[in-house]
Amino acid sequence: MPASASTARAAASRADWFRMGWPRGAVGAFIGIALAAGLGHLVPAGGGLPWIVAPVGASAVLVFAVPASPLAQPWPLVGGNLLSMGVGLAIGKLCAIAGMGAPVAVAIAVGSAIAVMGMARCTHPPGGAAAILGAMAGIAPATHFPGPLTPLALNVAGIALAGWIYNAMTGHAWPHIPATLPSPAPIHTVTYDRADLDAVLADWDEALDVEPDDLDALFRAVERRVLRRWEDDHK
Repeated sequence: MPASASTARAAASRADWFRMGWPRGAVGAFIGIALAAGLGHLVPAGGGLPWIVAPVGASAVLVFAVPASPLAQPWPLVGGNLLSMGVGLAIGKLCAIAGMGAPVAVAIAVGSAIAVMGMARCTHPPGGAAAILGAMAGIAPATHFPGPLTPLALNVAGIALAGWIYNAMTGHAWPHIPATLPSPAPIHTVTYDRADLDAVLADWDEALDVEPDDLDALFRAVERRVLRRWEDDHK
């Protein structure tokens, strides 16, 4: 198939996803942020703490727009945000004691948060923002633990509750449950067409965090590896 046709098909597929997927994600984010904000107002007034923390906006995009993404699952949502905020607070306090400025504190905080999320298997991109906010709060003399962790925890609880209920009601189980299919008997003379891949993606109706072209390249590489093994076994 000509490259132009493949590119046009991929563009059409993305356009279809935006037409069909964004309303569901937008409504879900509206509900999630509304609940997060409502719970955030449980933070006692007068303490100087926000009732909503910015990273949950990015979390809402992941949870409601791409609920099948590994980065959008419950443990990354909760652990990625809260652990990163905690790391940021600790780094901010340490940098304040050492006389280091905010630029150093936020740089160390984000790097450390990425390391902690990786070790805890809860990588969540909004965690980088949570680490920055934590470091900025930690370096301020008036901030005391748990500081912004309290509103963040309430906000995350709202996103998680809305994500669990709303995604399930709209046919996208959250936490995401990968499809499990039995392996077919090996047929070494049959391969798939790109139209087959597009059809399966359409049937699944799931926004995967990977481009169809990358999936196609991965499957073609697997096919070539299987074929080489089969040829080696039958020499």
